[in-house]
Amino acid sequence: MYLLFEAGKRPSAAQIHAFAAASNKVFVSHDPAVLSSPLGNSPELAPKQGELSTGTLPLAKQWVELLRDGLTFDLAGLAPGPACHAPVAAHRFDWRGAAEPVAFEAMALTAGPHLQGAEASAPVLRAMIALARDLALFFEDMAGLVWPPSSSLIGRRFFESTATAWLDGGPFPALGLTAFDVTADGALETTGLSLWIGNELRIDQALTHDKVAGTRLGLRLINHLVMLGGLTRDERITAPDGSRLIMLPASGDGPIRVKRE
Repeated sequence: MYLLFEAGKRPSAAQIHAFAAASNKVFVSHDPAVLSSPLGNSPELAPKQGELSTGTLPLAKQWVELLRDGLTFDLAGLAPGPACHAPVAAHRFDWRGAAEPVAFEAMALTAGPHLQGAEASAPVLRAMIALARDLALFFEDMAGLVWPPSSSLIGRRFFESTATAWLDGGPFPALGLTAFDVTADGALETTGLSLWIGNELRIDQALTHDKVAGTRLGLRLINHLVMLGGLTRDERITAPDGSRLIMLPASGDGPIRVKRE
């Protein structure tokens, strides 16, 4: 994912060390700019402002490795090095005005190389969301983030609140980590859900004449599907209006379908 900051507001490696030192869940597990990267988050061992000289590490390689929940993530694009390039987003959630991601300086948060092949597993995705939430809470200059799997641009406060609710046992933050598109025939289909369960969700056009009601139904079903980890057999459900619906498993890499029974 890409964390967006106003120009000149991206944190440095020293500030990331300070963030980790203030946390009891996040550790700097590797910083190529210092000889040793302590896991103890000791303020005495964290580099002081200005200690990370450009002669120690090339500007193009300003990054650190962070450890959360036993999993490692790389955070690249630290100041004073160059920012990362965030992709254009098709969907917006609690975002201000018409500003595009390119108007901000981005930092990239990715699963570490030790997690290669498991980047899309539920524990890794959950830990990444938790780490991004922690960064959003600590760095108030963070404007928002881009979540590429759903092509979503999400405001910081909205992400912070929905991610925290989910991490505390609440509903999955479907608005943002997934998004809805209207198909050519008027159905609603998710984008980004396949990262979590292997398939997208398609709500039949007969149920989506009211797009707000259709979206609300979709949010309930996404939360249900993420909890289940997918769908392997037909499931009958009751719509908010009391009508009977059926949810059909996907055929191959096609979408899970919802229609009237």
